[in-house]
Amino acid sequence: MKNKGENKGKDKNPKREKPQTTQFKVKQEAELMKFLIENMPHKNRNNIKTMLKKRQVVVNGTAISQFNHVLKPGDSIELSRRPADSALKMPGVVIVHEDDQVIVVNKNAGLLTIATDKEKRDTVYSMLSSYVKVQDRGNKIFIVHRLDRETSGLMLFAKSKEVKELLQETWTETVGERTYLAVIDGQLDPTEGTHSSYLFESKAFIVYSSQDPERGQHAVTNYSTLKSNDEFSLLKVNLETGRKNQIRVHMKDLGHPIVGDKKYGSTSNPIRRLGLHAWVLAFTHPTTGKKFRFETSIPGSFLKLF
Repeated sequence: MKNKGENKGKDKNPKREKPQTTQFKVKQEAELMKFLIENMPHKNRNNIKTMLKKRQVVVNGTAISQFNHVLKPGDSIELSRRPADSALKMPGVVIVHEDDQVIVVNKNAGLLTIATDKEKRDTVYSMLSSYVKVQDRGNKIFIVHRLDRETSGLMLFAKSKEVKELLQETWTETVGERTYLAVIDGQLDPTEGTHSSYLFESKAFIVYSSQDPERGQHAVTNYSTLKSNDEFSLLKVNLETGRKNQIRVHMKDLGHPIVGDKKYGSTSNPIRRLGLHAWVLAFTHPTTGKKFRFETSIPGSFLKLF
């Protein structure tokens, strides 16, 4: 997708200098960060992280911000001194991957996916809608799945209604991995396992858990402990189903609610946010069939507890 400044014949100032770029050709498979460090000895790791965040690293025409993006032989890399248009105008949202069909973002805790009747401030949806319209006013964005406002992490959006519907209709087959990190009160015994129940939502928008299959939708959550101490545990959580508030309700079922989750029974808030983060998202591209896997950093506030 072209940025606004790339449209030919629309530049009213022909003397304006084009941003200087550096180009590389990939000869063998490597992670993006390692490749850039080896090929730019004058740049340190922090310099390169800043360039990735500003979406100044373009691989095969797509701006990439994921440091562990895997490069293939023949890939073309372009480094621009000027950030991509509108790349820094979405507070709390970082674009991890973008192509003609989909956008993957990493969102901060505290951001709604889409506006509600009670909440009209900037949302991930509204910011991405403005972002894609910079390139073309006719561009649109479509929500494929949602994260709770207080949950941070990876989200997938579509650029057309057709791709959105295709992703949603084939979600179970398309999404190969959807892994969360959860900080809970106390320690689990046993430290790993699977919990299943049937979830249903009340008129007050609270999700309840039942073992009665007639009362709700089946939900299955797999979990294992990564770190723990006397007060808290850090869990790796994989979903077999994607029900609303599923992890939050299942942790309550187990007697160890997610920290900061007053709605579902937690009385602690050591990190001043909900202790839930969408950590890994892997999926098969809906039109090209290419497999993608994105993994974010573990939130620093989570690690500080251990």
